[in-house]
Amino acid sequence: MSGPIVERMQPEEWERVRTVRLRALADAPDAFWTTVEQDEQRPLDEWRTRLENPSAATFLAAGDADDLGIVTGIASPDEDGVAWLMSMWVDPGARGLGIGVALIEAVIAWAREKGFERLRLEVGTANVAATRLYERMGFVATGKTGHMPAPREDVAEHERELVL
Repeated sequence: MSGPIVERMQPEEWERVRTVRLRALADAPDAFWTTVEQDEQRPLDEWRTRLENPSAATFLAAGDADDLGIVTGIASPDEDGVAWLMSMWVDPGARGLGIGVALIEAVIAWAREKGFERLRLEVGTANVAATRLYERMGFVATGKTGHMPAPREDVAEHERELVL
């Protein structure tokens, strides 16, 4: 596979986003706040609406023939100057090929372009591979911890932050 092509998704590409998101939820249910069942039931027009949000950007990474990863950056609703990196996922067969780095770099570039000062994320404490990736990309632990919502409240998370 040649290097991944990372594209910012537009509203008319909602079906690609939905397809990859459902794959992500099926593959890693303990990594996301919603379940595959919840997102399967989400009204189809809501997928397009989410991509129309001017305070957010969703990126897909495409390989030679398939979409292999997804991530979203979104402005914090509570703090000026802060954005969140959310819903990061890379297809298991494509891990270790630089797709995660390319997706994170896309969100960092978007956040800087929008003038954010900090980029935060939450990652499952047991997700050692993801934590290492975020560390390599410069994200440091903030000391804030929490848990996933029901039905996965047993999954511990911690917050990481990158100063832009």
